[in-house]
Amino acid sequence: MIENMLHLYEYEGCPFCRGVRQALAALSLDSIVFPCPRGGRRFRPQAEAVGGRQQFPLLVDTATNTVQYESRDIIGYLQNRYAEAALAPPGIGELGAAAETELAGLSGMQLPGASGRRPPARLFELYNDEASAPAYQIRALLGLLELPYILRSPAVLAQIGELPGWVRRAAPEALDAAHPPAPTLIDPNTQTALFDAGSIAAYLQEHY
Repeated sequence: MIENMLHLYEYEGCPFCRGVRQALAALSLDSIVFPCPRGGRRFRPQAEAVGGRQQFPLLVDTATNTVQYESRDIIGYLQNRYAEAALAPPGIGELGAAAETELAGLSGMQLPGASGRRPPARLFELYNDEASAPAYQIRALLGLLELPYILRSPAVLAQIGELPGWVRRAAPEALDAAHPPAPTLIDPNTQTALFDAGSIAAYLQEHY
């Protein structure tokens, strides 16, 4: 659960960061992503405070107090520690709500981002597919807005038997649980669930 979350400081467009995201997906690991775009001021200073320098990707494993740079080393660490673990995925919407307490003390969470607004108290859950162009567009937008989020595999949507009512009501009638859409965005702040990139982009730009 949240007390053992991985924290990933990264930015879209970095091939080494993408490699780490792919490894997280392959291992079905959830991670809190702190976008650190070039010139970003919300989480780049925080990353430097945590690891000693603004170098990305940067992984922090709060379960072991591990701070790791270099994508090859990060991927090796994840495989060595988590490849054999059968982690039951938390319920949809649960992680974002739990993160409110977990992240309350992080300085970057208190600062306005590129939009001039402060980040929401509860983190979005983004169900991601690295091969999806629409998913790339949403990750890039979240990066530009410097909005942190929980990165999850779309396979989690298929593994959860009982969706929260507000997610179930928003889901398309033709939703194929065996091939869940990516991107999907879950916002526990407003109990909003969105299943296509256009709706997600419009929602983020209007509210955040």
